Amino acid sequence: MATWFETVAEAQRRARKRLPPSVYSALVAGSEKGLTVADNTSAFAELGFAPHVAGLSGKRDMATTVMGQAISLPVLISPTGVQAVHPDGEVAVARAAAARGTAIGLSSFASKPIEEVALANPATFFQMYWTGGRDKLLARMERARRAGAVGLIITTDWSFSNGRDWGSPAIPERMDLKAMLRFAPEGIRRPRWLLEFAKTGRVPDLTAPNLADGGAPPTFFGAYGEWMQTPLPTWEDIAWLREQWGGPFMLKGVMRVDDAKRALDAGVTAISVSNHGGNNLDGTPAPIRALPAIADAVGDQVEIVLDGGIRRGSDVVKAVALGARAVMIGRAYLWGLAAGGQTGVENVLDILRGGIDSALLGLGLSSIQELTADDLVIPAGFRRDLGL
Repeated sequence: MATWFETVAEAQRRARKRLPPSVYSALVAGSEKGLTVADNTSAFAELGFAPHVAGLSGKRDMATTVMGQAISLPVLISPTGVQAVHPDGEVAVARAAAARGTAIGLSSFASKPIEEVALANPATFFQMYWTGGRDKLLARMERARRAGAVGLIITTDWSFSNGRDWGSPAIPERMDLKAMLRFAPEGIRRPRWLLEFAKTGRVPDLTAPNLADGGAPPTFFGAYGEWMQTPLPTWEDIAWLREQWGGPFMLKGVMRVDDAKRALDAGVTAISVSNHGGNNLDGTPAPIRALPAIADAVGDQVEIVLDGGIRRGSDVVKAVALGARAVMIGRAYLWGLAAGGQTGVENVLDILRGGIDSALLGLGLSSIQELTADDLVIPAGFRRDLGL
């Protein structure tokens, strides 16, 4: 059983020791020079707090709702692929989220099918890219509905940027004999990771079961190729998909006020202020910098979540103070999953909950609903008001 860790940074250190270098490198990711992935975390460090010292609240309420789901803290699991991180993959993540009273977003490129994940956590949102055309999109959407997904997330912030100054991880098309022989030295160097998969009797197959479309699951790169060849969506396409779903619907990747307003016109339930974890167009600001302008413009008309750079509970508090209803975490829970499976993800959520509680205590607040920008020290020039 994995031992407890006290910070997300420690989870990351353990993940690096446990995972094969190629797998760990895929989690760290980023694009081009890495300007955006660095700003996602460093921007939070520019924000400070204005704490009180007496008359503090003995009770702190963190509960909220996102897309109709009651959650015990303002932290959701962001949809990410969990290829080769842990044999239980997104099912372990879903169970951890359920155990801690929150929801999970499941990626179309996930390693586990929507049916298994929704069974493990009824508060499952299914995430889709605009790939394969309308007929395939409808079929995948209806499959998610039948499986019990309670919300849909559409992600469109992707420009197919490639190339990293520090080098991209080596990822095979499929785990055939040739690939296994090539990557055997990495696995041997990480015996605990290898043993976990050996116990299941299988190796990571690097397929996307939620994109199977009635046949065999495509490989990750096969699915990626279809995505690249699909005509790009219009705002009318977004409105159409939202209408076909008919339930809670999030547009993920919004960084500009004008895009937020167009999303509102398309009828979305929620928007995620996000730059795809720094994996897209390098030079895009951190979401926390873009959040205030978007919240000022549409925060009273649509639910806003922030995705990007969350590493501690105080980051969550800063995001809520600047207008987010909740945040979504990606790398933080992936490192927890690598470090300790379901228990590791629960550990990460507990770390964030403790940090939120500590920040609320210091600020003298009894609920996350009371947070405002006045609780923060915001340096001049921090904001990036885009698309005004």
